Amino acid sequence: MRFRVPSLLPLLLAAFVGNAWAQGDAKIAATQASEFVGQSGKVCGKIESARYAENTDGQPTFLHLGAPFPKHSFQVRIWGKNRQRFTTPPETLVGFEICVSGKIVAASGRAEMEIESPSAMLME
Repeated sequence: MRFRVPSLLPLLLAAFVGNAWAQGDAKIAATQASEFVGQSGKVCGKIESARYAENTDGQPTFLHLGAPFPKHSFQVRIWGKNRQRFTTPPETLVGFEICVSGKIVAASGRAEMEIESPSAMLME
């Protein structure tokens, strides 16, 4: 009987890809972010619409990616207490391509990420 040693290449490749994913190097399209709820990653897309809800509790700003509100597939939430960290009001960035890094959660039936500072958001 012949014993066969499995190739290490698939294991090394899996470890490399897993490590890259854990570091947030892989980009996730905003339209596919719902497939990654519960995981951390880098979600990218165009800001199609935005809203600063200054009269709502917590004064959140919402950036909608994938399509304009209410058909968006992903949204970025910035709480009012964090707005002063942004030199440009986030809702004025409609039309820009961005990537945001952090944990993807489900909110109101869509994928969402909350960010606290501009360092979590990259202009593409």
